[in-house]
Amino acid sequence: MKKIILASASPRRKELLEQIGMEFEVMVCGGEAPIETTIPEDVVEIHALQKLQAVIEHLEESGYHQDVIILSADTVVAYDSKVLEKPKDEQDAKSMLGMLQGNTHQVYTGVALYDYLSKKEKVFVQKTEVTFYAMTEEEIREYVNTKEPMDKAGSYGIQGIGGKYVKEIKGDYNNVVGLPVARLYQEVKWMMNND
Repeated sequence: MKKIILASASPRRKELLEQIGMEFEVMVCGGEAPIETTIPEDVVEIHALQKLQAVIEHLEESGYHQDVIILSADTVVAYDSKVLEKPKDEQDAKSMLGMLQGNTHQVYTGVALYDYLSKKEKVFVQKTEVTFYAMTEEEIREYVNTKEPMDKAGSYGIQGIGGKYVKEIKGDYNNVVGLPVARLYQEVKWMMNND
């Protein structure tokens, strides 16, 4: 299998790729530029493509010629068609969790793949629905005090303490963590077999 360049600094995405035995190196060359749209599917797709493009430009400028696939991704939580990114502060985290508790929300991950030598590109968006149990104000406050929500889209980590509030998920669990690895593996395999 070709080597993967992961255009993301997310420790969760690194762990997910390691879990499925993918060989990769991390290369982050640029962040997300402001965009006009607030449609969740479009937000994650555009941000994934921005990260991808930054790495492609860096490799081209440095005269890179290896046969690799560049992978970038972006994940957002959406409730009532509103994108919930990482919280700005503890109050923002409490407010988001107040919205999510007792309700169903969506997690979208946009994934962009680029075969560096053949210039083939594949972009897809995966959606997972997550339902939370009702949470008391005290539970929300205690959870925010753990600091776990502070670097997570939607202010929770399903793979951590936040998992105890998840009643049900419909779709790919790993997508909620940050990368739909099963679909990703199939797409990478397809790219390699169709060079």
